[in-house]
Amino acid sequence: MSGLSIAVVGAGIGGLTASLALARRGHAVTLVERRTGFSEVGAGLQLSPNASRILIRLGLGAALRRVVTEPQRVVVRAIRSGKPIGQVALGAFLRERFEAPYWVVHRADLQTILLDAVRSNPAIRLVMGRSVEAVEDGPDGVRLDWLSAGGARDTHAADLIVGADGIWSKVRQALGDRTAPAFRGSVAWRATLARDAAPAELAGDETGLWLGRHGHVVHYPVAAGRLVNVVAIERTSTPVDGWAAPGRQDALLEAYASAAPALQALLSGPAEWLRWSLFDHPAGRLAGGRIALLGDAAHPVLPFLAQGAALAIEDAATLASLLGSERPDPVRALAAYEAQRLARVRRVQTEARRNGRIYHAGGLVAFGRDQIMRRLGPEGITRRYDWLYGFRAPE
Repeated sequence: MSGLSIAVVGAGIGGLTASLALARRGHAVTLVERRTGFSEVGAGLQLSPNASRILIRLGLGAALRRVVTEPQRVVVRAIRSGKPIGQVALGAFLRERFEAPYWVVHRADLQTILLDAVRSNPAIRLVMGRSVEAVEDGPDGVRLDWLSAGGARDTHAADLIVGADGIWSKVRQALGDRTAPAFRGSVAWRATLARDAAPAELAGDETGLWLGRHGHVVHYPVAAGRLVNVVAIERTSTPVDGWAAPGRQDALLEAYASAAPALQALLSGPAEWLRWSLFDHPAGRLAGGRIALLGDAAHPVLPFLAQGAALAIEDAATLASLLGSERPDPVRALAAYEAQRLARVRRVQTEARRNGRIYHAGGLVAFGRDQIMRRLGPEGITRRYDWLYGFRAPE
């Protein structure tokens, strides 16, 4: 029996992974992307074991190993003094515990690997430069109306639709959720610099996490170790104008004027910075009828648990598994998808918000945080995330 016809809206990490996973189950996929081309600047992401094992199972392990790095630990420091607060065990300890690696990767490298796999799969049709304007769900299928970059309108019919179109999702509106995402008082500054240009003490095979009351900084090597990805969080009441905007380095250095010398040197390195506002939208519906959501369209995650991409990859694998390789009842399969995913993604959202408060704590709360980290030790902290990293998508 032939598979389903599935429209996937959005060719980000989640949409590309979903298209690949669904096509390998025998479904015919039309992947619709608003952009006319692909580019990712100055952005890294973390592939914890709950995500890396899925990508490896999709046959992407060999390609990924050529571009990822595998940090041995997270070193946590105080922003002002630079003194160590604690460590989190990664590397061999985490790989053995969860039977999958904790990788960090440049987003463009992961996107390229997924794109190559998608383009080489004859069951996937990639349609670029199409903006989805409306989605209509019916008893026998779904219809989406799109507008091309040249202004032409067209209609596409499918058995079901998967919205992977980001935090401002049009597909989410088709499920009745028109609530706008809320700005949460933080802006992320993102950049990369050559690894040999970073301060020597911050250029090792490890992730750095610097904590302070008014923000925090994360850095780790990407691009097979050639670059260092840097993310600096600034607490502010003013969101970025538009989706992203260039940032002035002097403004960032002013915000971190009291930081330890090594951190100031790191932040002084990149020639260009981009700023993103951090928005939140509590997970509500993940599916209804013949419409499903995944990734930021379903449950944007604040970046304080490094799980945005990982959750989208989990969603993709779970959805493909539940749809199977035969021709299932789409409505029943999508209802099962929502039932399996909703509690988990809500927990991750909650933990990410909590981490943000802990990272930016001061006074007695910060003192207690530091004492707990030292008491647990690197491996003890990692064990606290068994529930997160141990996830295995159903076969």
